[in-house]
Amino acid sequence: MKKILCFLLLCFVGFNVWAATLINDTEIERKVVEIITPVAKAAKIPNERLKIYIVRDDDFNAFVRGGEDVFIYTGLLKRIKTPNALRAVVAHEMGHTIGGHTVQMADRQRAEMMRVMIIQALGVGLMVAGGNPTAGVGVLAGSTGIAQQSMLSFTRDEERIADDFAVDLMVDANQDPNGLIQVFEQMRDMHGEFETRINPNRINHPLTNERLNNAKTKIKNLKQIPTKSEKEIAKENQEYDILRAKLVGYLDTEKNVLTMYPYQNKSDAAIYARAIANMRTGNLDAAKVGTKTLIKRNPKSPYFYELLGDIEFQYGHYDDSIDAYQKSLSLTENAPQIETALALVLSERNKNDDKDQAREFCKRVILTEPSPLAYWILARVTENGESDWAMAEFHKMNGDMQNARKYAKLAQKKSKKDSPEYIKSGDILKK
Repeated sequence: MKKILCFLLLCFVGFNVWAATLINDTEIERKVVEIITPVAKAAKIPNERLKIYIVRDDDFNAFVRGGEDVFIYTGLLKRIKTPNALRAVVAHEMGHTIGGHTVQMADRQRAEMMRVMIIQALGVGLMVAGGNPTAGVGVLAGSTGIAQQSMLSFTRDEERIADDFAVDLMVDANQDPNGLIQVFEQMRDMHGEFETRINPNRINHPLTNERLNNAKTKIKNLKQIPTKSEKEIAKENQEYDILRAKLVGYLDTEKNVLTMYPYQNKSDAAIYARAIANMRTGNLDAAKVGTKTLIKRNPKSPYFYELLGDIEFQYGHYDDSIDAYQKSLSLTENAPQIETALALVLSERNKNDDKDQAREFCKRVILTEPSPLAYWILARVTENGESDWAMAEFHKMNGDMQNARKYAKLAQKKSKKDSPEYIKSGDILKK
């Protein structure tokens, strides 16, 4: 059972990509996409090309790669206080793309490296939205000179331009640009005292107070500022609080969870965070009581039923767990992670046609959003060449090519040469 539970946690915790751990969670990803979509549209990014990656890292950070891939750190999501402020952070990052800054930065770096033998890579977005305030200084250690000062000046100019673009994007998206003010005020509270002791020419971002004042001036001069009703804002904020609570419940210590969400706090967000923390620490009774309360208050929320399915599974109540996951899936569409969790419980219960159902779920997930866990479950519920091929894919996704090739060879030995498993195993062996 411990092995199974470890795999279940992977549904939330994610997997390593480019040496970064990505959070894989339907609820969080969908809410973040919903928040960001207006500014993405304003930046002329089609819905089908926008991709959100949630990076498990406690830094207050975000960046955009290629204009369409948005990477947001869990540290930013947990600390940013409103969805509108999060929107503003992403608008700033998209401003870099609109301005062609990442391309220009690369060209400038190549030019400087031709002129100077060694130059430290500063990293685009090193202190974006108030990351580690010492990082901008740390990259300077051990090297000085005209080339480096030129690079720093260049990035400070780019940050000012990106801030300006952020205001324009927010307005074009019909969103309140004061979200950017909220971000800068929070950054100032986090490390404003530190900034009073540093040389502004030695960091790769303008000082926060300068950025705050520039944004205030730009917004003050706008002819019209988009606004929403108090009811709309309250609903948005409440949904965002739920997102933050889920991250805190899964990623923070039990002590931190209770500090942020003490028992006196009876909000949905607080109950959610405590229920998740209780589940993680084995206090299943408390976790179940909290989750049942959430379901009673929000009977149409698929994600509270998903949590109930997780809890019932840990109890070993497979029938109840399956019922909860099925209810969750009935309330939402295209939820590969929930389908994967259901397939896992079906594979564990193993009654009647459970394996066949689990196989169908895994096959569907692999077509839409392949994950190591889906392949691992598929290997459990199939036999011969199909099972070995699934294990080969599992190991490949985890970066273990030695075992991937081992199982691919086994799969080919047990499969017909024209079968999908044989052909796909051959693809693995070619890598």
